[in-house]
Amino acid sequence: MSLTLDQFKQIMPRMARNQALATLLLPALNAAMAEREINSPTRMAAFLAQIAHESGEFRFMSEEWGPTAVQKRYDPPFKLSKVLGNDKPGDGFKYRGAGPLQLTGKDNFRTYGKALGLDLVNKPDLARDPKVGLRIAALFWERKGLNTLADSGDFTGITHRINGGENGLEQREAYWKVAKKALGVL
Repeated sequence: MSLTLDQFKQIMPRMARNQALATLLLPALNAAMAEREINSPTRMAAFLAQIAHESGEFRFMSEEWGPTAVQKRYDPPFKLSKVLGNDKPGDGFKYRGAGPLQLTGKDNFRTYGKALGLDLVNKPDLARDPKVGLRIAALFWERKGLNTLADSGDFTGITHRINGGENGLEQREAYWKVAKKALGVL
């Protein structure tokens, strides 16, 4: 199953105002979903709802940078920087959230870059390119077992695996409801 432009616009109406962007993203989105077996209406609805929330309907392919108090901890000497693999001052900004699921941290850039045959450590802005970012998001989805959670309807569990908590759950669920309707999920 492939997402149609009409369905895409229904699910992400703010993004749909930019017809050129929607038309550009749709083939890359369908290819990324097909590559990782996000291939049923149920799986697609959950995936699209999560990326709609995380990326602000593709308005944010890069984490907004303050830096906030949390973002400052992305750099050494903070514990969070070690968790993210950020070992040099400035790595926090360099490896800030990227793509529709906001991949964060040098270790994640290394891991997902290697899996996709891309040098995301030396070229982190590649992850901010929507076509690459969609492939990363779909691979993340696959590696975290999110198709299984989508199949069972565990949307809160998906949110936890993506975000580590329930941040934005209400908005994510609103997107999910719209996506299920657009894709004919009962």
